[in-house]
Amino acid sequence: MKLVWLRNDLRLDDNPALYAACQGTAPVRAVYIATPKQWLQHDESAAKLGFRSAALTNLKSKLAEFGIDFELLQASYFSDIADLLADYCQRHTVTDLYFNREIPLHEQDRDSQVCQRLTALNINCHTSSADLLVCAPIQNLQGQPYKVFTPWYKAWLKQLNNQDNTPLTAPKAVGSALNTPNTEHVKLPNSGEFRDDLWPASEQDALQHLAQFCQRRLHRYSDTRDFPAINGTSTLSPYLASGLVSPRRCLMAIQQTAFEQGWDWRESTWLRELGWREFYRYLMISFPHISQGKPFKTTPQQWPWRENPALLSAWQTGNTGFPIIDAAMRQLVSTGWMHNRLRMLVASFLCKLMLIDWREGERFFMQQLIDGDFASNNGGWQWSASTGCDASPWFRIFNPTTQSQKFDAEGKFIRKFLPELAELDNKQIHNPSNTLRQKLGYPDPIIDYKTAREHAISALNKD
Repeated sequence: MKLVWLRNDLRLDDNPALYAACQGTAPVRAVYIATPKQWLQHDESAAKLGFRSAALTNLKSKLAEFGIDFELLQASYFSDIADLLADYCQRHTVTDLYFNREIPLHEQDRDSQVCQRLTALNINCHTSSADLLVCAPIQNLQGQPYKVFTPWYKAWLKQLNNQDNTPLTAPKAVGSALNTPNTEHVKLPNSGEFRDDLWPASEQDALQHLAQFCQRRLHRYSDTRDFPAINGTSTLSPYLASGLVSPRRCLMAIQQTAFEQGWDWRESTWLRELGWREFYRYLMISFPHISQGKPFKTTPQQWPWRENPALLSAWQTGNTGFPIIDAAMRQLVSTGWMHNRLRMLVASFLCKLMLIDWREGERFFMQQLIDGDFASNNGGWQWSASTGCDASPWFRIFNPTTQSQKFDAEGKFIRKFLPELAELDNKQIHNPSNTLRQKLGYPDPIIDYKTAREHAISALNKD
């Protein structure tokens, strides 16, 4: 018996561990291990777990068609998994375990414990590459990890251009289809509602979503991606975060689209965004302390963060009095997702203008996001707070009002998530007068932008 351990790879297409396990004639089983107490420590959101529950339900049905039985197991913490899998493998006479590697430190430690435990029982552990486009180490001319994105990206792109990026096909069937009732839904602990109208949780929907984006919007991505009222981004991040679609499949879609439309796939702005996703994973591999809640930069030793529960609560609930910030935060809470330009704005607001520790924002995002991805979320927050690798300079502080006027000029996004301001004209909506605020029940600004910026520049200037 062969066993596939599913994690952030809930798909048949381009799944190295599943593909390898299905070679040969031995029967195959698959498991997913819920770790609710560990998930609470890692701030996994109810929306993301609800999305994964639906994804696993759909995947379970597909696996059954291939003759692969699926089972949901449960442990409290990662540290309990080695014994759990050892017992499971012995009960089902498993000879070989297959899984795809993950990046964060806790996950690496978990996997090492599992391999040690099973190897001692003469059970073979077969690991495949993590969800990276380039798995080979990328180092500078001095043999050291890159610390700046642009030279890393050039080296990464060169490697990408010189390697075989063909996705694996779905595995072959290992037996007759199983009679698994479709009514047996998988429900993960701590899971909640998610926007299945925006992100139906199946591999087929993920691949369709990718195809439609590439056909309809990829060629305009660089022109539309900064405007939250426009459907200009891929919105594929929930599918990537839970592995319903692979980076290699995304790359192939870019290449095919570029070929059909007559442009160079290497110039794709969306490919560059996939590069940032991979860069943050590369940093987490090269600098493990990032996985431990520590800033990438070790100086200054004391960042000027302050505790202010009232300000933090106003930011979390979308009641800062800055319409673009509040609309963005309400989008996050109501959909589990936020437009990337707005992620930068609300992060800058929290860390630079309110001087609240970036880890508070990182934590709150993970507790809300349907696309919560530890490496990308951590990297984005450290970039915004100027604590990260190749981060935004400490003196770069976004003005929320001018950003709103530039990227939501007609106020369409604000009106969607702040209906109380819907009747204001295109000028008033970005910064309503005190009279209008009182009339509409919209809060006054919780900070004075000019004063807060001056204070932040003084506090952060410690390089």
